[in-house]
Amino acid sequence: MRRAAPHADGRPPAAAGIPSSRVPAPPKWLRWLPFLYVAGVLALEPATPVAWPVSFLLTALPLVAAYAYGPVAVAAFTLFAIVFEGVLAGTPCCAGRSVGYLWDRHYVANYVCTSLVGILGTILAVHRIRRERTLATVRSVAETAQRVLLRPVPRRLGQVSVETLYLSAAAEARIGGDLYEAVPTVYGVRLLVGDVRGKGLAAVETAATILGAFREAAHDEPDLTGVARRMERSMSRHAAQLPGGEAAERFVTAVFAEIPDDEHMVRLVNCGHPPPLLIHSGRITELHASAPSPPINLGTLAGNGYHVDVVSFRPGDQLLLYTDGVTETRDPGGTFYPLAERMGPWALLPPRELLDRLHEDLLDYSDGRLDDDIAALAAYRMPGRPGEDGA
Repeated sequence: MRRAAPHADGRPPAAAGIPSSRVPAPPKWLRWLPFLYVAGVLALEPATPVAWPVSFLLTALPLVAAYAYGPVAVAAFTLFAIVFEGVLAGTPCCAGRSVGYLWDRHYVANYVCTSLVGILGTILAVHRIRRERTLATVRSVAETAQRVLLRPVPRRLGQVSVETLYLSAAAEARIGGDLYEAVPTVYGVRLLVGDVRGKGLAAVETAATILGAFREAAHDEPDLTGVARRMERSMSRHAAQLPGGEAAERFVTAVFAEIPDDEHMVRLVNCGHPPPLLIHSGRITELHASAPSPPINLGTLAGNGYHVDVVSFRPGDQLLLYTDGVTETRDPGGTFYPLAERMGPWALLPPRELLDRLHEDLLDYSDGRLDDDIAALAAYRMPGRPGEDGA
């Protein structure tokens, strides 16, 4: 089954409005199932020998109904099943015997069994509704957390147009450990895409730490290496508070980008992350780091500093930052997704359409099975001379 597509603006589902804890309605086929079940019993009854009373199958009707209906409806289905069993048992054309056998002990036992199953089905329906309400509440809380964690990114930051895509591996909760951010500063537009090791609430907690540190450091630090070191210190302090050996295992791969307002270039610091893609005149180039920088929280262990690469980024160029959930998506045969190759036919699309096509293509390539968090950010340099706002 395919996941739901992101909203039209490409942001997480929670970012489109106020989260709702409303219980979703069951699918139509499930609501029709009790009626189809009765129809099947009616079809079998005249086709089976008299010694094989198919009407006994109606005992399961309350349980069938409990998957889609509430307790009152299940009780109604139970009463209907008992009455219908009596009709089938006491009608000569159906039972093959006189009406006097309506109260035959086997049929009476069937009525009693149906009543007991109906009680169990009613209890099951109550339990199911409570669980569905709990799940709806949990999803609402998760969406609220995601909305706070990944705030909507402005689509226009000076001369840069920015669009985002987010898909969580925890489809029911819509929250994961991949992250992105775009911050306008006096040094230019600064971008971040990162991937926290692991999944679940621990990854979300780490992502919150990283995003909070970046939102502060992006304004305070005059260069990208300073931003990376600042985040290394913040992450180290956060990891030091974790129990046992979790500190050494909690790290983040990330890529930082800085697009100055007064220069046609982009500066990059890649901390163990997949290489960004530069799209220039329809040609796609992978921007591999000239010197490796360690993932965040592994800087001390790796013993290497953070290195900046400078690449030309002219008006009309587009930069794609993404997490490894994109390139590690597999087709049914187990082959990884060839991002640069697949993007070729739609490399000239504007950022929003580019990310929408990427999302559709990932679903097609994986046969609708995306097993990892995915975050992507597309930044487009709008026409205009350096220092202009492009308006």
